[in-house]
Amino acid sequence: MNMESSNVIAPPAPRSLAGMKLPAVMMRDILLKTSFRMNLETCTELARAICLPVPVTQELIDVAREQKLMQSTGTLHANSGGEMGYQLTDAGKARALDALAQSEYYGAMPVPLEVYSEQVRRQSIRNIQVTRDQLLSAMGHLILPNELLDHLGPAVSAGRSILMYGPPGNGKSSISNGIRNALGDKIYVPRAIEYASQVITVYDPIVHSAAETLEDDPNSLRRTSNRYDTRYVLCERPTVITGGELSLSMLDLVYNPTARTYQAPLQLKSTGGIFIVDDLGRQEEPPQALVNRWIVPLEESKDILALQSGEKFTVPFDTLVIFSTNFHPNEIFDKAALRRIFFKIKIDGPEQEDYLKIFAMVARKRKMPLDEDTLVYLIKNKYPTIDNIYANYQPIFLIDQMIAICEFEGIPYQMSPELIDRAWANMFVKEEKIVH
Repeated sequence: MNMESSNVIAPPAPRSLAGMKLPAVMMRDILLKTSFRMNLETCTELARAICLPVPVTQELIDVAREQKLMQSTGTLHANSGGEMGYQLTDAGKARALDALAQSEYYGAMPVPLEVYSEQVRRQSIRNIQVTRDQLLSAMGHLILPNELLDHLGPAVSAGRSILMYGPPGNGKSSISNGIRNALGDKIYVPRAIEYASQVITVYDPIVHSAAETLEDDPNSLRRTSNRYDTRYVLCERPTVITGGELSLSMLDLVYNPTARTYQAPLQLKSTGGIFIVDDLGRQEEPPQALVNRWIVPLEESKDILALQSGEKFTVPFDTLVIFSTNFHPNEIFDKAALRRIFFKIKIDGPEQEDYLKIFAMVARKRKMPLDEDTLVYLIKNKYPTIDNIYANYQPIFLIDQMIAICEFEGIPYQMSPELIDRAWANMFVKEEKIVH
């Protein structure tokens, strides 16, 4: 199922300071701040910390030396292959402190927004073609009707927006996760990007799962920096999942007034991957307002963000957005919003035959012996009371309830009409007025 990461073209490592497309003062200050904060002395150590190739880092050190901000210590470090040592001069320390007062950011050199935009195009989620086999393999643990895959496949391959709707408890969230697993390949996520001399951190270990870590030895660093730009982290395609907690402010740049740096909003962190809005309609903001916020990104493949100063700028929007709701779309959206969501897929409850397959599969996993008479009792006596409406969550609920009862009563796992009655009573709350 997995595609090789080599399908995605790696970002080339920078070859010179001139080719970096970053402000010279910003690069020099990040070098000084990193040297000051991390107490690093050799070019190789500094190169690893700022994620640049050794020759480019040496160029930067030479600039700082010309400006009398760094000087060589005159000692060769035996444990670093006989490398020359460098340290900040008094003027360099003063400049580092001044730069830290303006922004606490140090470490990995950011990637200019325009350079990052090129990488986004190289690894676009719209370049992926997902096959029926990949989807089946990623969702093998789910029992889904064939016609559902007929709708899902083209939607995922298009890399556009998807709205999944239908009654609760039928696996909309599981299907969203299955889509994520079907993608399978890897992309390069920048540690930070730069716009207008502002640093925006993007890589987030909570959202991004790194596919490989660089070893901490200088030879390894030289090898990897020749392979690709180590200002990026090779990661699985990211997935951001939000539910009732999603608010419009979470889609704005987050400014940290103490560190004076920005953090990318959720949709920028999910670039090249999937953004799942689960339980649409349960957020404080109305669904229409949330979808209105996505209209420009969904239509134009770009998003508009704003700095503290109010200056607005565009960033690439390359994300498969999946909205999932228990409401009928006509109840929560106007026609214009619905038109902009590319694929609308209804996720219904299973037919009786699929329901029994799910029941048998769950019973086998939970080591609960099946009893035919009990299943007949369930189908003939219980389901008519709820108009024979089946849902995917019900077999798991009923079997787990029966297991809990068996464990409490100290009897072997078993199913019987009496246990079904007790389990069923917990699945639905009886309509009644509570007197206060």
